Amino acid sequence: MAALFAVAAIGSVFALGACSTSDAAPASTFVLIDGSQSTTADLKGKVTLVNFWATTCVSCVKEMPALTATYNKYKDRGYDTVAVAMSYDPPAYVLNFAKTRQLPFKVALDNTGELAKSWGDVKLTPTTYLLDKQGNIVKRFVGEPDMTALHNLIEELLAKG
Repeated sequence: MAALFAVAAIGSVFALGACSTSDAAPASTFVLIDGSQSTTADLKGKVTLVNFWATTCVSCVKEMPALTATYNKYKDRGYDTVAVAMSYDPPAYVLNFAKTRQLPFKVALDNTGELAKSWGDVKLTPTTYLLDKQGNIVKRFVGEPDMTALHNLIEELLAKG
């Protein structure tokens, strides 16, 4: 009986963890590499991907062309991307990476680590959040997202009012 209860309790923990979707994105100010700022409030009205990454992260570097292609595919339909470089990533490296790869979307620096902390204490990269037009977190991906599944979800969210 105790073992059954333990399994049920563990199942509840996993179910609760999965319920973190549809939570409002944390109020955040993104300091972009061009010196401008963007906030989570500015993202409302668009389906937005917020990607925590680092120039030293092999998976992050590998997924950037797919994130760029996704941005280019959907940007004219109300989709946006903010790539947030982790606090340990030297700003000069981030700037060089963004310029040499011609990243077409917003690139932000998390100099203090506060953004990563407020977005669920992000420690692993890449960690990616997909927000609906109301600014709610719909999906969290740790590691590279399945791009087909991501595109299907983006399509679904773009179709909603």
